[in-house]
Amino acid sequence: MENQVEENRVDNAHGKGMRRFFRRAAWIVAALLVLGGGLFVYGRYYFVFGTGVKAGTLNYVVKKGYLFKTYEGVLIMEGFRTERQGTLQSNQFVFSVDDANLADSLMRLGGRHVELKYNEYLGALPWRGYSNFVVEEILSVQ
Repeated sequence: MENQVEENRVDNAHGKGMRRFFRRAAWIVAALLVLGGGLFVYGRYYFVFGTGVKAGTLNYVVKKGYLFKTYEGVLIMEGFRTERQGTLQSNQFVFSVDDANLADSLMRLGGRHVELKYNEYLGALPWRGYSNFVVEEILSVQ
């Protein structure tokens, strides 16, 4: 009888240890998944992949959207590129603006030659705009 009670204690201790191990392993896996997901979202949507300057004639800047109203614009760059011989096509830079004051300034500059500083992201967010290119500031206006 004493041997059976002692065996039950050993089995219970072993079972508790296994449960504790699996519970700890589940927490570690969950923490790694959350950390990995966070790193993915940061890298895809918030990490600045590139930055640069584009110059050209500002075609338009508009505020549009169904749920999130964002500022979108098009800059026509100088020069022409031809996809086929004998055809002309203008170079367009499609961008978003996430600052309302900057967008308002750009709206009044339609048709003028501007230089715009932008950041490039790997993915677009609905509240930031439709484009991966987000204009940060106006460098010059002619």
